[in-house]
Amino acid sequence: MTFLYAALLGVVQGLTEFLPISSTAHLLLGARVLGYDDPGGAFTVMIQLGSILAVIWLYRAKVLAVVLGLPSRPEARRFAALVLVGFIPALVAGAFFADYVKRVLYYSPGIMAAAFVGGGVVMLLVERLRPQPTVSDLDSVPFSKALAIGTAQVLALVPGVSRSGATIVGGLVSGLERTTAAEFSFFLAMPTMVAAFVHDFIDVRSHLTATRGGEIAIGFVAAFVAALLVVKPFLRFVGRVGFGPFAWYRISVGAALGLAVFAGWL
Repeated sequence: MTFLYAALLGVVQGLTEFLPISSTAHLLLGARVLGYDDPGGAFTVMIQLGSILAVIWLYRAKVLAVVLGLPSRPEARRFAALVLVGFIPALVAGAFFADYVKRVLYYSPGIMAAAFVGGGVVMLLVERLRPQPTVSDLDSVPFSKALAIGTAQVLALVPGVSRSGATIVGGLVSGLERTTAAEFSFFLAMPTMVAAFVHDFIDVRSHLTATRGGEIAIGFVAAFVAALLVVKPFLRFVGRVGFGPFAWYRISVGAALGLAVFAGWL
């Protein structure tokens, strides 16, 4: 059963990491519902690496073009600088507040419920009131907009907000076209999630025992495959339909979670 739970949680992580519905909240609540014990959060930290590698693999052509072009191509240096500018706010905020968030907010279903509902409402409002898109190409994103999106990403420290949700909303408000906002969110996720992984790995390394190896391996592979399968269909879906369905999903889950907290079930 432990291996089955590890696989289920890996799938949850992979499916929700790049959707605007908060993978952290889904993973924490999923582990709580299943009764899965994760000493030190080691399992959670390690399977997130599977999601990171999946999106890097999906965009490997762009990543390689940027990395190999840094010495000679101005457009490659510009794109790398663009992602760096967007990454800096989360890096600074994480250095100061990440430990507090994990000690306090991760164990508050009420805060998660409020973040789910609030994020869903904001998403609906932005979908309705957002400015006319002016940026439809990743390489054309202005530095000022990258910084604005990166600043929005800071809100994702709160479980339930969603890193991808915050950055996508920031992109839409900044005038990015829907799929461009989502793709920029994916590229911004690469350094952000790698930095978060390194920070968390240092904290949990003492819990990485040989007996947990099988669970972590299963969860890692499940997260990698699930993320690999969900990203491209997600882009096609939002290009046709928008983010409204994800907003209503957030509101529904947040309302149910709030009811569970009110009733004393959580």
